[in-house]
Amino acid sequence: MRRIERYMQEAASHIASLQEALAEIPAGKLDTKSFANLTKLQKFAYEIVLFRFSKLQDLLGAKLFRAYLECNGFVTSGLSFEEILKELEKEGIVDIDTWAQLRKVRNAIAHDYPDEVHEQVARINYVLQHIDTLLAIYTKIEERCREA
Repeated sequence: MRRIERYMQEAASHIASLQEALAEIPAGKLDTKSFANLTKLQKFAYEIVLFRFSKLQDLLGAKLFRAYLECNGFVTSGLSFEEILKELEKEGIVDIDTWAQLRKVRNAIAHDYPDEVHEQVARINYVLQHIDTLLAIYTKIEERCREA
């Protein structure tokens, strides 16, 4: 199996888990009061959403972007991540500023402290608002890989 196919399978697994967890949580924006009233299962589902969002974002940035470009004949050896992003932006796959924001929230998730409920709720809301953006980036790569 080619490297890019393995990465695509891994991404699909993260997306499936994300979607299953999203089905378990209430619709709408979360606040600290509604967060306090969540069931254990719902809180666990939110944790899964954050974890899988973070894992998918990492996979895209650390592996899939480079593998995608290489599969399309673009030499990535020796290029910085910023150069990789610029090429992906040229191809209409990702907006650099949007990616920077997604990365920022991913870093915030990695340094989550359970006693900071207000910040935790803010991260959850941000992720919920931007899941579609992350999925759209993956979908663009997937569609272009199928075409190739």
